[in-house]
Amino acid sequence: MARTSRSGSVMLRWLGLALLILICDQFSKLLIVGLYGPGEHTPVSGFLNIVRVHNNGAAFSFLASASGWQRWFFIVLGSVAAVLIIWLLRSHSAQKLFAFALACILGGALGNVIDRLNYGYVVDFLDFYWRNWHFPAFNLADSAITLGTACLILDELRRVRRSG
Repeated sequence: MARTSRSGSVMLRWLGLALLILICDQFSKLLIVGLYGPGEHTPVSGFLNIVRVHNNGAAFSFLASASGWQRWFFIVLGSVAAVLIIWLLRSHSAQKLFAFALACILGGALGNVIDRLNYGYVVDFLDFYWRNWHFPAFNLADSAITLGTACLILDELRRVRRSG
């Protein structure tokens, strides 16, 4: 019984991290939607603008020009991913790097699902650039998903190295 309680509290910590990511993501997007019109921007430095961009697609605007079905597809995909991640966290919450990665991906995925439900698109606002080249705009949810993915890769590389 003590082990179940301990693993449950560890899982709650990871879910708390996902919730923190979700709250920060949604708060930042509320600020952007409240302060900027679509396309409006503020230069921050020689390589960063804050800009309000609507992304109807996925990463790098994949499927952005589709006829609208992609909104529901990405809502379902993000929701199924969230359920799978929670299930994985339940069984692997003691594996710190793996669970950290999953929590980051969970918080980010839910942040973007909420955008799609509320607005029909994802609100992006971080525009990094070099001279005339701009990286596609992104948000905190995307950053958390990217960090989580990098940690998953690192965790797998460490696991392969230990077993080899």
